[in-house]
Amino acid sequence: MKQYEYKFGDDGRPYLETELEGLELTRLPLLNKSTAFTPEERTTFGLWGLLPPRISTLEQQVERAYLNMTSFGEPLNQHIYLRLLQDRNEVLFYALLEKHLEEIMPVIYTPTVAEAVRQFSQIYRFPRGLTVSTENIKHIDQMLANTPYPYVKLIVATDAEGILGIGDQGFGGMAICIGKLSLYTAAAGVDPALSLPVQLDVGTNSDALLNDPLYLGVKHERLVGDAYLDFMDTFVAALARHHPNVLLQWEDFSRQKAFDVLERYQEALPSFNDDIQGTGAVVLAGLLAAGRRSGRKLTEEVFVVYGAGAGGVGVARQVQAGLISGGLSAAEAAERIYMMDPLGLVLRDRPGLESFKHSLAQDPAKLSGWDFVGDSPSLLEVIKSSGATVLLGLSGQAGAFTREIVQAVTRNTPHPIIFPLSNPTSHAEAIPKDLYTWSEGRATVATGSPFGTVTFGGRRHSVSQGNNAFIFPGLGLAVMLSGARQVTPGMLTVAARALADCIAADRLKQGAVFPKMARIREASRLVAAAVIDEIRSEGLARVPIEGESETFIEQRMWRPFYRPIRKA
Repeated sequence: MKQYEYKFGDDGRPYLETELEGLELTRLPLLNKSTAFTPEERTTFGLWGLLPPRISTLEQQVERAYLNMTSFGEPLNQHIYLRLLQDRNEVLFYALLEKHLEEIMPVIYTPTVAEAVRQFSQIYRFPRGLTVSTENIKHIDQMLANTPYPYVKLIVATDAEGILGIGDQGFGGMAICIGKLSLYTAAAGVDPALSLPVQLDVGTNSDALLNDPLYLGVKHERLVGDAYLDFMDTFVAALARHHPNVLLQWEDFSRQKAFDVLERYQEALPSFNDDIQGTGAVVLAGLLAAGRRSGRKLTEEVFVVYGAGAGGVGVARQVQAGLISGGLSAAEAAERIYMMDPLGLVLRDRPGLESFKHSLAQDPAKLSGWDFVGDSPSLLEVIKSSGATVLLGLSGQAGAFTREIVQAVTRNTPHPIIFPLSNPTSHAEAIPKDLYTWSEGRATVATGSPFGTVTFGGRRHSVSQGNNAFIFPGLGLAVMLSGARQVTPGMLTVAARALADCIAADRLKQGAVFPKMARIREASRLVAAAVIDEIRSEGLARVPIEGESETFIEQRMWRPFYRPIRKA
């Protein structure tokens, strides 16, 4: 039985219809209004006496919720409170988030979510989403049929082997999926009733988790090889049967698996990997905006990508796509991008080189005439010999960008671009204050985690956060609304360009290359409109799109307000 249905009255206004009543009605977060149930609804659904007599407005509830949240001093405790609020009352949660977005974003997502992931089994309160494990995968059809979400259009799924910069977190990865879907709604107005977080629990190789008596995931080592692929094949096939047009976002897989899973299933369902493609698009947007600030073209820059995991390779690929759209050939673009991993510069002749790194590995012959010591040049030696003007950090190595390294980039260009993008904050390759000091205020800086404004040389420098939330919600909304059959590279490139174009001139002048988080909904609308246009031009839409793309999108963005509830 469906617990509720969306309907529209004769006046065209939406309402909800349900057979639930009494306490059951107040236990469903998508229907619960708590103290805001109207007198008519209290009578219809048998709520008199179950609620305080005073009826609150949504605005009053938001004020009360904000006071409760801020009464908790530690960000993790605020995170727990907000998740409990979401599990009680979805509309109130998003209304609070909408009003205090900049303040709450770091609490529900990076950097606080990293600690929430680590402690997920300890702070677990209420079930949310779907856990598909090695113990229940044989019941996948029954589980998908029984899910309380009747209209699933969007899934964020993880196996949690490569969470942020903190590695294998097993069942704790569910916190990432919940957080990402919260951003879909807050940033792009995706109806929360359409989304489902999915934890793919294939085990963990973390001894700390396996030995923790409170750990809630399956207690065995991770599936590998054919057993892993069989598990994934079973999940995707069932998903295609039950929700054939669902958009599937893959999240936080290990390096090789991230690419393997994306390639294996991207044609089975419209899908993308945010760590690879979303990260790449948001970084390209920041680079394009930095070019607007300096007056330099993307094709004039030389790039060092420090960190060649899923995020680093995704960034390198998207930078290459940006260079190609700027007029370079694929080979010319690849020659301007130097990727580095723990073994040094990624070269084509390296024994055992992972397949996902091949396309952007450098020709060893290019090192002829370079000045370096040892078998492979260090980061500093690469910067000096390549003439790098852009340094992008996705290594997870705190402090990797030293004074000497930053000054080497600064000597190569009057407008150095340095993005320490690793999350959480404790893993950032450098802090902005040092970057401005070491570059004598010349660097354009963006970070992966939020940092405050820096004053140097009598000027205030705005440090903008290169958060994937500027890309994936708008991209996903466009794919969902258009019914696009797949997510293509062209969609990522136009999304990046749309984001770069929406930076206000005064903010750009202050050094920021991304919008303020308070403008994320506007940015998402512009990104979605650009992607919708690209989907139409590629002929991938399955849903008729009438009129201007921005208007089409604006009319379909969900907003947190209480809809009337009627008895089924």
